[in-house]
Order: sequence, then C-alpha cells, then structure tokens
Amino acid sequence: MSDQPREEQLAYSELMGKMLDEQARRQKAAKLISVIAHGLGRSAADEGGPLAGLTAVDVGCSAGFIADELALAGATTTGVDIDEPGLAKARERFGDRVDFRLARGEDLPFEDGSVDVVVLNHIYEHVVDPDAVVAEIHRVLAPGGVLYLGIGHRWQVIEPHHRLPFLSWLPQGAADRYMRLTRKGEHYYEKYSTPAGLRRMFAAFDVWDYTLPVLADPEAFSGGDVIPAWVARLPEKALAATLPLVPTYVWLAFKEPATPAGPLLRVAPRHVG
Repeated sequence: MSDQPREEQLAYSELMGKMLDEQARRQKAAKLISVIAHGLGRSAADEGGPLAGLTAVDVGCSAGFIADELALAGATTTGVDIDEPGLAKARERFGDRVDFRLARGEDLPFEDGSVDVVVLNHIYEHVVDPDAVVAEIHRVLAPGGVLYLGIGHRWQVIEPHHRLPFLSWLPQGAADRYMRLTRKGEHYYEKYSTPAGLRRMFAAFDVWDYTLPVLADPEAFSGGDVIPAWVARLPEKALAATLPLVPTYVWLAFKEPATPAGPLLRVAPRHVG
C-alpha cells in the first residue's frame, strides 16, 4: 500500500456506529480482560476483581465501554482518544469510574514505567504512525506490565470495517476504487501490516499468541459469542492450520521477558518472540 501520509480519524465514533454497540464492546472487554488475567496469573475470583491494584490505559477508548469494564475489573483506569464526541459520551456515562483524556497515542500523558496494563484493541490500522504509538506504549509500561493486542492483518479474507473480501490486500489506489464501486465510501483509510510486519512492530516486547487458546476454549475467554462450538472441538494441529485465515490475532505482549502465569490450558499460548 502507499506510504502517503494520512490525516487523523477524528470523531471516529460518529463514522463507525459499531463503536457505540454497548453489548458488543463489553463482550470484547470480557475477552481481553480474561486474556490479561491469565497472562498475569490473576482470576475473576480475586478480591477486588482480576485487575485489582493495577493501573490500566485503553488507547483508542472512544465511547468508553472497554475502559469502563477495565475499571469494573478493579483497575485504576484511564481512557485516551482523539475522538472528542466519543469522549464526551464516555465522560457522561462513566466519568465517575474512569479518567478520560483527549490525547494521541503518539504522546501519552503518563510517566515512564507508570502503567501496568495497556489495551490496544483494533487501533493500529487507524493511526497515522503506529510505530510511534507502539514505542510510546512501551515507554509508559511498568516493568512486568502487559499490552493486550487485538490486531487484524493484511491477509484477512474479509476486511472487518467494510465487510469486503480482500480489500486490505489491495494497493491504495485499487482499494479506493473498490470502495467506490461497492458504494462503501470514497477512500479506504485503514492500513494493515502483514503478520511478519506485526512481529517487527512489536519486536521490543515479549509476545505470546493467545489466538489458538481463545479458539480452543471460547467459554474460558468469553469468546462464545463469535466462535462456533465445533471450532473448540478441533485438535490443536487443525486449529493451528486455520491460523493464517483468522482475521484477528489475540496477543499479549509483556514489556520484559515473561511466561504466562495462568493455569494450564488445552492449547497453550505460543511464544511469538
């Protein structure tokens, strides 16, 4: 795709209505909290919640549903975004539990090493400089801190924002024409990396891939809403064979070398590097 500079996507919650789908956003939050808790060796049964005593930041929080769930799980939580209408909605509903701030991912308003948990859920493809955002997250994470990543990749068959097959595979000009022909818009904004590019992007972290564990045990990771029951019955080798076709990878990235501390799973997280 073209490296042409992009403008920021302001007021994204008004462009993409699904950001206001409370049930879906809270379901996503349940999944990511379960993954974070497993990686840190915590449990929903822990006093105060699985994230009790931790500080958490949701980068790209929009209307605040995921940030609110992080707070309900016990974390002292901040949501950051450039989406001013979304932040206004978030403050109105959840401002008593979450500190919402207008800030760019490239310039997070936190001290070095001051945050225990960062969430970056389907965000990198929207930002102008994802490498700068990732570097900034690494800066603010505390030793022992973790970054949750819900990340799409360029070779996904169905592009998730516009539901068009192979859209993210195309060069920028062709993608724009495809958008116009299908009356989805004038311009394809999102920019995805290949799986190899994602590994390079997060090379400063110690990354563990939770995609297969979530597929193998969707109930444990609150994924039953989107993962058919028959998928969980597949043997690990069959699940692994589907990995290139999975549209979203679930990664947990530790700031320092670490091993997931949760209980043994039928399919274990895989070390990405």
